[in-house]
Amino acid sequence: MSDWRFLTAMRYTQSGSGDRLASFTSFVSITGLALGVAVLIIVLSVINGFEQELKARVLGVLPHGILGKNEKITDWRILAEEVLAHPEIEAVAPFLEGGGLVVANGEIASISYFGIDPDFEKNVSIIGQYFLAGSLVDLEPGRFNLALGSNLAEKLGLKLGAKITLVLPNVLITFAGPVPRTKRFTVSGIFEVGSDADKNQVLINIQDGLKLQRKQAVESLRIRTQELFNTPRILREILVSHPDLQGKSWMRRHGNLYAAIQTQKTTMFLLLMMLVAVAAFNVISNLIMIVNEKKGDVAILRTMGASTREILSIFILHGAMIGFVGVVTGVVLGILITLVLTDLYSVVDKLFSLGLMDEYFIHYLPTKILLADLVMISAVSLIICFVVTIYPALVAAKSDPIQALKHE
Repeated sequence: MSDWRFLTAMRYTQSGSGDRLASFTSFVSITGLALGVAVLIIVLSVINGFEQELKARVLGVLPHGILGKNEKITDWRILAEEVLAHPEIEAVAPFLEGGGLVVANGEIASISYFGIDPDFEKNVSIIGQYFLAGSLVDLEPGRFNLALGSNLAEKLGLKLGAKITLVLPNVLITFAGPVPRTKRFTVSGIFEVGSDADKNQVLINIQDGLKLQRKQAVESLRIRTQELFNTPRILREILVSHPDLQGKSWMRRHGNLYAAIQTQKTTMFLLLMMLVAVAAFNVISNLIMIVNEKKGDVAILRTMGASTREILSIFILHGAMIGFVGVVTGVVLGILITLVLTDLYSVVDKLFSLGLMDEYFIHYLPTKILLADLVMISAVSLIICFVVTIYPALVAAKSDPIQALKHE
């Protein structure tokens, strides 16, 4: 701090009687950098939030992988024990799925229904944590109870204990002609995951599901793996020892979505880093203005014995100070805005009924700040700021003190 070069560089960032314009350009440079860094942090944090919610909520509710046969599984518990022998599989549960329509209170909606065993489902899915009313244990066999998402319940005007009719796509042939199969269910649970499951997903007991589909035994198992991205490999290893099975991983359903998030994150980083680079050009403008304004100071320093290297270091330090303050300010600003962004979006969305997230797999704006992103953004931004200071600093260091003093 006592080094005269550092003190001189710091003085050039402060306003005085004769250098207010230079000080203003320094402020503009810092502000531009801060805004560029803040926007980059906010955008990457939102993308990280989407990635986290996809992994935690969507893939925490949907199957990591499904194993099944074209024919019934004689005893799914025996097969489950064999599958659980794989060291990377955490849990297995019986699974059944189908589609249809639900009718209630004069409203109709298309849904996907999933037959589950409540005792095993809690080991492979986190949906039990998101029940607003009722629970998984209320899906008792033979009672024909069901649980549905909050959005679907609101659309149909349903509460606990309400009756709902499930219409299946297969039909019965009667003397009066083809008649769709229907079954009356009782609402025993309402959940809210914050994803598309709230709109069109219905849970029933697997025994009731087998009766609906007129099947005698389970045909599919749902698995939960330790690591999502190893699921395709794990399924292949299981299919080698069980060639009569068929496997399907989450990547076949949602892998393109995750890949799109990863591609978008990389693309947005590169594009917004260009914004930071543009803001860094303000540093060049500031330094060039400082160099022109301080030619007399530079000439005096040179006549007092300052070397070209010392003059060079003064202006590089000046540019580095502007870059450092701008980047730190941007990081702090970006973190603060990100911390309140989810709540702020929720308030604005409800206030103006925007519904901007209605078409996404989650219906709110998630955020997640990663230390690695902060370090990478800060490091790249500082490097850019350092590089752009070199040319103006060289111009100042190579200036002729005699010519400068002649015009003073």
